[in-house]
Amino acid sequence: MKYIIAVIKPHRLDPVRDALAEIGINGMTVTEVQGYGRQRGQKEIYRGAEYEVHFLPKVKLEIAAEDSVADKAVEALQQTAHTGQIGDGKIFVLDLAQVVRIRTGESDAAAL
Repeated sequence: MKYIIAVIKPHRLDPVRDALAEIGINGMTVTEVQGYGRQRGQKEIYRGAEYEVHFLPKVKLEIAAEDSVADKAVEALQQTAHTGQIGDGKIFVLDLAQVVRIRTGESDAAAL
């Protein structure tokens, strides 16, 4: 199993969710976060005054997936979240040792 963490632009959330649902990903955790990458924020102009925004709004997705669909999920994330602009985000893929559904006690693939 894999644990996929993706940080994307907020306006790409709905298309990403739809693309993941099409390949069989039926659950995820979504968190509104702030951060920056290589660009170290951006300059904005408000009422004629220029100021620097250090942290940009992003959305963090956390997805547990079976190995058989993990590559498809990463591909769907990459294609759907892509805008071609700086700050499109990142995808991290980690090995997932165990999953347990609290309500039923099911574990691993059955718990997903």
